[in-house]
Amino acid sequence: MNDDLPPLVSVRELATLLHDPALLVVDCRFDLADTAWGQRGYDAAHLPGAVYAHLDRDLSGPVTPANGRHPLPSPEAFASTLAAWGVTPATRVVAYDQGPGPYAARLRWLLRASGHAAAQVLDGGLAAWQSAGLPLDDDVPRRVPVAKAAPRPFEGWLTTDAVADGLRTGALRLVDARPADRFAGRNETIDPVPGRIPGAVNHPFAGNLGPDGTFLPPATLAERWRARLGDVAPRDAVMMCGSGVTACHNLLALEVAGLPGARLYAGSYSEWIRDPARAVATGEPS
Repeated sequence: MNDDLPPLVSVRELATLLHDPALLVVDCRFDLADTAWGQRGYDAAHLPGAVYAHLDRDLSGPVTPANGRHPLPSPEAFASTLAAWGVTPATRVVAYDQGPGPYAARLRWLLRASGHAAAQVLDGGLAAWQSAGLPLDDDVPRRVPVAKAAPRPFEGWLTTDAVADGLRTGALRLVDARPADRFAGRNETIDPVPGRIPGAVNHPFAGNLGPDGTFLPPATLAERWRARLGDVAPRDAVMMCGSGVTACHNLLALEVAGLPGARLYAGSYSEWIRDPARAVATGEPS
């Protein structure tokens, strides 16, 4: 397996790889307000050879009264999903979504956190593919399942208790990927309690992208992220959002910027507010 792949792949490069038997393309399109939208879009047309991954079914675990809206799947369930897709250690996985990349980034994070290094995100996603005039089809590939690999616990993530401890001691910098209005507690349409975790700073994931919907150049991302992190090393930074999905976009951007090592707060804000005893801040950050 190629451990040296860059985190992103361009549409032109991917177009030259579609007939590689070691390649798996995964369509991760999703809409939080219409959870069947991505599947409908996939059924209508998708990248040639792509399989579909549903955020709730394939990339998340069951929701309970104690966890967030998109908890991590169990290692056993994720290993079963990969086996059904025919993923082996030699498989190069490229994930894409409708364009911006957060859902694709979630799959890439899961793959790498479970030890599968050959995982990339299609830069610009479906929107960039279509803008380049590249083909789509509606064929559903028949992947040959493989034996399930031994499940590996996910690495590089923190529990709510660990985040609370890190904030209390100042051992971590918590970065929230939600839009600025939701971070301030305004225009909250998803979670029942508006606001943010006290001590978090804001870096909306859309700020990682240029006007064309692809990621900014590495040097530009590095400049922005160094300004956001200040004197905090990436290994002491923790990315969060509403439910642990768009946070993966910020983790991906840090890798593109050459600043790897940050971790994921998997439960994120929607898990934090499950306990009303946990503090919440609102208003413009000082």
